Amino acid sequence: MTPSDTPTWGPLRSFGRIRSRTLKPRQAALFDSLLPNIAVPDPANGPIDPKALMPGAKEAWLEIGFGGGEHLAEQAARHPEALMVGCEPFLNGVGSALRHIDERGLKNVRLHADDARAVMAALPDGSLDRVMILFPDPWPKARHNKRRFIQPETAAEIVRLLKPGGRLRFVTDWKAYADWALEILNRTPGLAWSAEQADDWRTAPTDHVVTRYEEKRLGDTPPIFLEFTRT
Repeated sequence: MTPSDTPTWGPLRSFGRIRSRTLKPRQAALFDSLLPNIAVPDPANGPIDPKALMPGAKEAWLEIGFGGGEHLAEQAARHPEALMVGCEPFLNGVGSALRHIDERGLKNVRLHADDARAVMAALPDGSLDRVMILFPDPWPKARHNKRRFIQPETAAEIVRLLKPGGRLRFVTDWKAYADWALEILNRTPGLAWSAEQADDWRTAPTDHVVTRYEEKRLGDTPPIFLEFTRT
């Protein structure tokens, strides 16, 4: 199946399991004590204004599928002036992110414990400076390709959300998904691929944060880094 054969993305889940094991007591407690204070407003209730989530923020970043939250927390620590919005439906990952946020005393992170697409739809045009999609579910079987997060519709939505000059980073350790994403993103109006030579996609950007997931090397290729700029 090619990207052009994909159906409408809205009803399809682009992620797998929601929870794999019982939450640790501390993480479960943070769902009650911390998450209500840093949760993104329910997108079903209307538009979401990043300026209201963190008044005075100089930038707004969105990480789609933050896994265990290591990357999100580290970027938030490095950029305390930026609002970091993280979306992750895997509850164990949300619990891990809450622990990182709590331990590091981070004040610039807001979480959505569900599908990122609902939050994206509720954000205003040109409201984001960066979008990060790191090691999303590759859905390697051809019959499941339609569940990949990167589809023509999601690519167009990312363009809508990014400010001119804003950046998209997509990273995967599955070659087929890299090829798939590159084909879609390259033909999406408003995105310009920044690579000029092979090392640009083979070498991690200087601000990349290596996570435990990346160290496991579960894919079929070393990480491939695709960087795009909103034109």
